[in-house]
Amino acid sequence: MSNNTLKAPVRLPADGASGARTNSRDTFKRILPKSYLVLVLISIIIIGYYVSEDFLTVRNAENVIAAASIVAVLAVGQFFVIVTGGIDLSVGSILAMSTVIVALTLQAGLGAGISVAVTLACCGFAGLINGLLVVWLRIPPFIATLAMMSAIKGFSYIIQSTSLIQIFNDTFIDLFSRGTSLGLRNPVMIFLVVAIVAALVAKFTTFGRSLYAIGGNPEAARLSGLPVHRNLLITYTLSGLLAGLAGLIAASQLRQGSSLIGMGYELDAIAAVVVGGASLMGGKGDPISAVIGVFVLATIINIMNLVGISSEPQLVIKGAVIIVAVFLSSAGGVQRISGFFSKQFGRRTAAVAK
Repeated sequence: MSNNTLKAPVRLPADGASGARTNSRDTFKRILPKSYLVLVLISIIIIGYYVSEDFLTVRNAENVIAAASIVAVLAVGQFFVIVTGGIDLSVGSILAMSTVIVALTLQAGLGAGISVAVTLACCGFAGLINGLLVVWLRIPPFIATLAMMSAIKGFSYIIQSTSLIQIFNDTFIDLFSRGTSLGLRNPVMIFLVVAIVAALVAKFTTFGRSLYAIGGNPEAARLSGLPVHRNLLITYTLSGLLAGLAGLIAASQLRQGSSLIGMGYELDAIAAVVVGGASLMGGKGDPISAVIGVFVLATIINIMNLVGISSEPQLVIKGAVIIVAVFLSSAGGVQRISGFFSKQFGRRTAAVAK
């Protein structure tokens, strides 16, 4: 057979352009979803620096972090629920119940350690009830946790019996508010540990990976042998526990327990998880991004407070941020943007190759 036969034509310019388009598209898809949130946060910080001279001060930073630490712990628990395709609307009420229970137990003379243990046990049990409603009664998560939100709020109001309960236990306050560990205030250390442990669980454990599978396709996860029901029960219990932990931080910062403290926290946690790139359809996201989402929202609110924007316009701006975040995460916005830039980059590369 001749050496000149069956040789494929060589078209270096076209193949080179096609390869460049493929490589650029892959590069943008790998980089943009991971980096856009950090870039957004950095951009917001830069804006804050220019619009207010009080923004980049130690006092202001401490205030932002202290306020965000509560929502950050809530957001991690909310993330685990959302990644399974569910939602937990009861975390704000569980947070409020946590402040009431710990205040009552401290008022009754129990030590800080026992009060914390009792409070977390009650909050974990409330989360377990959410899981049972979803798993065994097959009530949709939205309805189940909405009902629990109302029931827990009423229960907290009944056991509170007064307008608020003051907390004077110095050990408890130092543990969750005033104290420091490794040079960081304890609320900061708590949410950092929670976020890091959650990230390790989500990425490197069978339980964490199974949650993504459940969120992606629960029936396929069940048929593949994953303990879907057990993992969902654990997930909602974990959400209740972390809501209780967030309540302990709130109680120590405010030094009181009240059934009204948790109003709106559930929406802040959900918004932070969505801003962090998680999909409300499930199967997507990570805890660290959820915490970054908390700081994106907290920083925006802080800047608006510093420049004197009233609460009503703040709600409008916050809603717009959430809409953009949903577009980027659940509506394929990141993929659309990365596809647009990769297409433009590919065209330029093809033109140069010609």
